[in-house]
Amino acid sequence: MRIPLSRSVSLALIAACALPLAACNGTRSKGDIPYVARDVSTLYASAKRYLDRGRYAEAAALFDEVERQHPYSVWARRAQLMSAFSYYLEADYTKSIESAQRFLAVHPGNRDAPYAYYLIALCYYEQISDVTRDQKITQQALDALGELSRRYPGSRYAADARLKIDLVRDHLAGKEMEIGRFYETRGEWLGATLRFRKVIDDYQTTTHVPEALMRLTETYLALGVPAEAKKSAAVLGANYPGTVWYDRAFKLIEKNGDVREKKPKRDKRKKDDQPAATAA
Repeated sequence: MRIPLSRSVSLALIAACALPLAACNGTRSKGDIPYVARDVSTLYASAKRYLDRGRYAEAAALFDEVERQHPYSVWARRAQLMSAFSYYLEADYTKSIESAQRFLAVHPGNRDAPYAYYLIALCYYEQISDVTRDQKITQQALDALGELSRRYPGSRYAADARLKIDLVRDHLAGKEMEIGRFYETRGEWLGATLRFRKVIDDYQTTTHVPEALMRLTETYLALGVPAEAKKSAAVLGANYPGTVWYDRAFKLIEKNGDVREKKPKRDKRKKDDQPAATAA
């Protein structure tokens, strides 16, 4: 992850491009931004130049100055969003979210509100980690994308939000599968069953459902409830008959001694390709 410039370095760069500064207040704390009165167009133009040059931290700080020095100008509203955008490009996602949320709090009905929601969602989305780690950020990304889709379904950002929602849901399902498989390796069949059931109940449109149904067949057999195992295998056969996961589930049912389980006709294979009844 990129590390944004420190506040002191940012302020030094801002001071270098600004109009001549007034004498500094000797009692000002080290983290304060020096207040130098500048007209709004000069401030905004300076911020935009930094943004165009890829100096996002300095640009964000100057856009914040537009809002601070000229809070009631028409430039201030735009500067809030530009500040959020600059922080996003700098990968300072926390500040970007804060700026976008501040914009929405002050201008909830503004025409640029969909873009503010989109920026918030992107900030969470780009922090998603692999399934071996905590998925709190992933859930926050899903919530933010969902809010954008609900509030502005016809906006120019909604289609991308819906695509990302599908990807995020698949990622969350993958996390449940990873935990369920881990429980299986430890023989914790009930815990594994609960994880696989969550995938089927909450993420039924994701790519992980066929495997989850096969894993349920395994765990139900291990728990001594073959009737539930047979139900899982039947659902798997009805919806995903040509998959390797159904082949495995069918073999498990056969191995368990339930000879009444038959493969769907649409999944007929040559005699030589049929799985052996004693296969694992």
